[in-house]
Amino acid sequence: MNSRFNNSGNFFIHLKKILGFKPKNIHVYKTAFTHRSMNIKDNEGNAINYERLEFLGDAMLGAVIASHLYLEVPGGDEGYLTKMRSKVVSREHLNELGKDLNLIDLIESKIAASQFGDNIHGNLFEALIGAIFLDKGFNYCEKFIYKRVIIPYVDIAQLEGRVISYKSLLIEWCQKEKKTFNYNVYEDSGNDETRHFSVKLSVDNKVIAKARATSKKKAEEKASKRAFYVFQTKMSH
Repeated sequence: MNSRFNNSGNFFIHLKKILGFKPKNIHVYKTAFTHRSMNIKDNEGNAINYERLEFLGDAMLGAVIASHLYLEVPGGDEGYLTKMRSKVVSREHLNELGKDLNLIDLIESKIAASQFGDNIHGNLFEALIGAIFLDKGFNYCEKFIYKRVIIPYVDIAQLEGRVISYKSLLIEWCQKEKKTFNYNVYEDSGNDETRHFSVKLSVDNKVIAKARATSKKKAEEKASKRAFYVFQTKMSH
């Protein structure tokens, strides 16, 4: 699969629309949307793809969010601030941000779009932030994060109520209430081409919720969420 925006002019126009400013070094953005399957190397033999920019963007995003929370919540201790930041930069949230901007349309890859997992969207979003930092510096990077992440999505009161992991919430509650729990996970691919797993979640030896997903972790989280709604009134006390 190649990008719909192979032509540099089209890529530039689409990118400018996403960024809200005129990019200076188009090559760094091209790298941000190059998948490792393209197998491109520079003159020194170093791989050219988005992975290093993703690492850089992750650090920039974390720093800007940390700074915002530090200033916005003067009473928040280190544990609180860390928890809040992890909600903003959760993999699920980053994937949503990448999808909203249709970043996958810009990727250069030899792999079909259908073969990518959900995380490609968040990875590209982080790589884009890394590219902005290298191209225009920290101030532009910070402005982009405010425009695309903080202003539309970071509501402190709402974040305080958002559950990151229903599984950890349920386990914590079971331990506190001295209840036994068990996640019975088994492979359940059926007629699906993709590997699937099913889970039966029991609390005090009674099956409370069932779920099915493409990974054990997702299946457990889905079942935990269903169990959370079963026990919601008890768990909120």
